[in-house]
Amino acid sequence: MSGAQMQIDAYGFRSPPFQMTPDVRLYFPSTVHSRAYAHLLFGLAQREGFVVVTGEVGAGKTTLIERLCAELAPTDHVIARIMTTQVEADDLLRLVATAFGAPSHGSKAEILRSLIAVLGGGVHDLGKRPVLIVDEAQGLPISALEELRMLTNVTEGDRALLQVILMGQPQLRRTLARPDLDQLRQRILAAYHLAGLTREETHLYVRHRMSAVGWTGHPAWDEAALDTVHHHTGGIPRRINRLCSRVLLAGSLEHQALLSAALVEATAVELEQDLNEICADPLPSPPLTLPEAPAAAPASTALEEAIHDLGERVGELERLTTKRERVFRRLQDLFGDVKPGRTRR
Repeated sequence: MSGAQMQIDAYGFRSPPFQMTPDVRLYFPSTVHSRAYAHLLFGLAQREGFVVVTGEVGAGKTTLIERLCAELAPTDHVIARIMTTQVEADDLLRLVATAFGAPSHGSKAEILRSLIAVLGGGVHDLGKRPVLIVDEAQGLPISALEELRMLTNVTEGDRALLQVILMGQPQLRRTLARPDLDQLRQRILAAYHLAGLTREETHLYVRHRMSAVGWTGHPAWDEAALDTVHHHTGGIPRRINRLCSRVLLAGSLEHQALLSAALVEATAVELEQDLNEICADPLPSPPLTLPEAPAAAPASTALEEAIHDLGERVGELERLTTKRERVFRRLQDLFGDVKPGRTRR
């Protein structure tokens, strides 16, 4: 049984409230996300140039775009989305052509002509507006950003053939501030940076996500527990999801009807330890022989230090093993309550 299924069984949710995959159905209109969405709509209303939205990893940029794509009328817009990581200018042009259904083979000039033909003849003749969404744009080199600028300069009569939304991490703002991108900056019609949720909005966000999947107050959240969630996550939605998912798992294992600040704190510390273990460098292999020394004392000292270090490692392993065994016993107790042929509620 997965941790998500345990939460559903223990607390009666229809589905996991804090899944990591962006889901527009769980969109929470916080102050920062509402303002970012307003900037997107304002920029799109200008029918040209660039709109830029930045934010930390997990700030909700993808969810914002998913909502935008869901709400834009398909009869009015043709939306193409690409994700870029260190893509050079020529490769970016091929990606854009493919995204809009234009041929992407041949020379750069041939690809450009094909793309313009699709945007101008196949899109504008039908009264639709082409919008290109570039995700992870902080990885684009200057040449690729300049390629996008040139595409937004292409017009048919008095209408721009393409409008671009750049989504990226904070590094994108620093890149766009470069002196050699002044011409591109002049074509940015709206820009917004997604900051974290406030403490109050973190409370509302957690309750909103749980209510959306059938939460009726069980388990209850202590106010101090939600304050602790904000403290450990900085109000970044993906971090909130990760921590709260683990808190619900711990609460279901302990049969907790009230999620306390102590439980959140302990879960946050455990989660941090688990992440550190995953990201930590592997321990160096111990030397096969002790280093040569002119006297016996240094070798003895080195041996004592090696024994002390080994003891510390063994102690840490014992502590981790004890913690894993405690969780395993809780799982055994939980599974023992489930009788064959019966659905646990």
